[in-house]
Amino acid sequence: MKHAFEFIDRGDTKDKDVAVGKTMMLDKGLGLKAVDDLLVTAGEYIDFVKLGWGTAATMNDELIMAKNQKYADHGIIPYPGGTLLEVAVLQGKYKEYLSEAQRLGFKGIEVSDGSTQINVEKREQLIKEAREAGFFVISEVGKKDQNLDHQLTIAERVALINEDLANGAHFVIIEAREAGKNIGIYDEDGNIITDELDALAANGTEQLMFEAPLKKQQVNLILRYGKEVNLGNIAFDEITSLATLRQGLRGDTVNKV
Repeated sequence: MKHAFEFIDRGDTKDKDVAVGKTMMLDKGLGLKAVDDLLVTAGEYIDFVKLGWGTAATMNDELIMAKNQKYADHGIIPYPGGTLLEVAVLQGKYKEYLSEAQRLGFKGIEVSDGSTQINVEKREQLIKEAREAGFFVISEVGKKDQNLDHQLTIAERVALINEDLANGAHFVIIEAREAGKNIGIYDEDGNIITDELDALAANGTEQLMFEAPLKKQQVNLILRYGKEVNLGNIAFDEITSLATLRQGLRGDTVNKV
C-alpha cells in the first residue's frame, strides 16, 4: 500500500521492516458499514479486535460472522470479550463456548477472571483447551472491581502473567477497563503508577499488552517503551490517532520515536 506523503520518514508503518507494537481495538457493537469504513481508513493498524464484554451474545449470529470475516480478511484476529467466557465457565458450558466461537469465525479467545473467580488450575485448563482448539489465546490479569483489583499484589500479578505465558497464552493483557482509571497500573487520574509498571515489565514487554484507552497513557507508554509497545482497549475512532503517535506524526511524539 502506498501512503500519502510517502517521502516522510515515520516510526511505524506495516510496509517497512520495522518492529511495531500490536494494537487491540475495542468493538462495542459496530455495524457492517462502520467496520467497512474503519478497515478502509485504519485496518492496517489493527491487529486484534475484542468484541467487548458479552456484546457478541446480544447480536444476530450472521452479523457476528460477517464482521469476523471482514476482520479476518484484513489479517485481524477477532475475539469475544473475556466476560463472556467467564459466564460460560460459570455455567459449565466452556466446550460449547469454544465450539460456538469457532462457528462464528472468532480466531482468538480471551481467558480472564475479571468479574468472577477462577483458580490457577482451572485457568491453565482454559488456556490449554483454547490452544488445542486452534485459537490464538490472550489472557488478562486484573479485576474489574476496583476494590478487588487493589487487593492484588504486584507479586501476584507477575506470578499470574508468568503462569499464563508458561501455559500457552500468546499475550497477557494488563486490565484497565474502558475508563483507564484507578485500576491496574493507573491511579485515579489515569496516570501510570511507575513502580507497578516497572515490576510488571521487568521480564520484558514483548508478550504484554497494556490496556491504554486514554491518550496520555498511549503517549507515556510509547515514549517509555517505543513504538514496539502493545496497546489495547483502543476506541475504533482513535486507531488512526494512535498510529500517528507511533509514527511520530503528532506533537506528543515528534522526534521522540
